[in-house]
Amino acid sequence: MARIFITGSADGLGLLAAKALIAEGHEVVVHARNSARGHEALAKAAGAEAMVTADLSSIDETKLLAARVNELGQFDAIIHNAAVYHNPGNEILAVNTLAPYILTCLIQKPRRLIYLSSDMHEGGSPKLEFFASDPNQITYSDSKLHALMLCKAVARKWPDVYANALHPGWVPTKMGGPGAPDSFESGYQTQTWLAVSDDNAAKVSGRYFYHQKEHHYNPTADDVRLQDRFLNLCEEITGVALQKSGRY
Repeated sequence: MARIFITGSADGLGLLAAKALIAEGHEVVVHARNSARGHEALAKAAGAEAMVTADLSSIDETKLLAARVNELGQFDAIIHNAAVYHNPGNEILAVNTLAPYILTCLIQKPRRLIYLSSDMHEGGSPKLEFFASDPNQITYSDSKLHALMLCKAVARKWPDVYANALHPGWVPTKMGGPGAPDSFESGYQTQTWLAVSDDNAAKVSGRYFYHQKEHHYNPTADDVRLQDRFLNLCEEITGVALQKSGRY
């Protein structure tokens, strides 16, 4: 049995992943941006261990969320699922890029970290020059490239953790729309597999998956100098640093 924390699990793929993991007998903590949505998530994900709330567009609330999660104890896996799509660039940067960075830095290190990216990352650019000067230049595609860059940087700096990213597919969630061609099941199965599976294929790090198979991705994510610049900028903006290695 594993213990998993999932951001953005009040609905969509995060909720489906939570329900699937609970059904398998795992302990799951769900997250929502406010208490009303959180209580809805608890009702839908019957058997969840606990619910925590925070608006991830706020750096301060995200830091408080990390502290609350740490109060709940050690987790085996964290799925960074929360994201926004049709939002201004500053909100996309805060929720999709800075929030998973802050939570990665501040929550006690789990055995496994899973970051939701998207095939749209292939059309994204780092745009590091806009982080502080003009964050409204950041697009959803850019933020999903950031997720992969963060994953690869963490995998490089934390060899004792399995850190991986994935494209869940184009699924008919609120974000994906009713015409999306992929199924809900295929959309959440890769993250649950990466979170708990003992398959050797899942016990890797720094990889990008689509439907439980390694997949091609934007090679920009492999640029170590860009990764380090990205980490440094995130630290400057949030005041939080990624630990070098080891547990803390």
